[in-house]
Amino acid sequence: MHLERILAKTRETVAVSKQRVPMRELERLAALHTPRGFATALCMRAKAGPAIIAELKKASPSKGLIRPALDVRLLASELEQAGAAALSVLTDEPFFQGSLENLEMASAAVSIPCLRKDFVVDEYQIIEARAHKADAILLIVAALTDPELRSLHEAARRCGLDVLCEVHTAEELERAQDLGCAAFGVNNRNLKSFDVRLETSLELADRLPMGAVHVAESGIDTADDIQRLRTAGYHAFLVGESLMRHPSPGAALARLLQPVPEQV
Repeated sequence: MHLERILAKTRETVAVSKQRVPMRELERLAALHTPRGFATALCMRAKAGPAIIAELKKASPSKGLIRPALDVRLLASELEQAGAAALSVLTDEPFFQGSLENLEMASAAVSIPCLRKDFVVDEYQIIEARAHKADAILLIVAALTDPELRSLHEAARRCGLDVLCEVHTAEELERAQDLGCAAFGVNNRNLKSFDVRLETSLELADRLPMGAVHVAESGIDTADDIQRLRTAGYHAFLVGESLMRHPSPGAALARLLQPVPEQV
């Protein structure tokens, strides 16, 4: 299973990072960054239209290389200007060819909030995220035990970062219902097969916690997809691959944000 292999490698990476950069140094750097309110930004944008979380993604285990030349600063700025409400930046290096440096560069290039997209398994990574100018982190329910979810969510709150809690099934959502996360995301990609079904978000829409930002993730390619999901109650939409494969991600995002003509 891909997830187990990724998590094992992540724990190895965290152990090495702890030896290289002490927590005290991370805390000093984290204090230099003021989080910009990820969930609040999505809520505000959703009042007027779709709130897009545009993802900077070079590669993935299932699709291989997606965008060979990833000019992080240029892309971040382009996506902000095209109407992104927030950015998601991959920081996993072994499997997604991301980096914390990409996160820091993207965050410094824009005024909108940035999510650290990674497999968070340790509080160290949360401090590390803020130290590299993240405003939110991802917690993947499938990757964590119930005590780990609670502990990491509390650590993120202490650090001033919002949490996007990601689920793939009704069972995972049941486990996370009462965490009180600022945002809940339904990932349409099956972590075992990597198949994508937009229906996953539609099936779980009514079960998402009230008061949280509802985010649909993966497999969102068209303005029609977004309209279907908005009608189901979603506020925000994480879009990565379809933007990153386009020669001009900004133009692709602008097209996604165009209103869908009403059916006569």
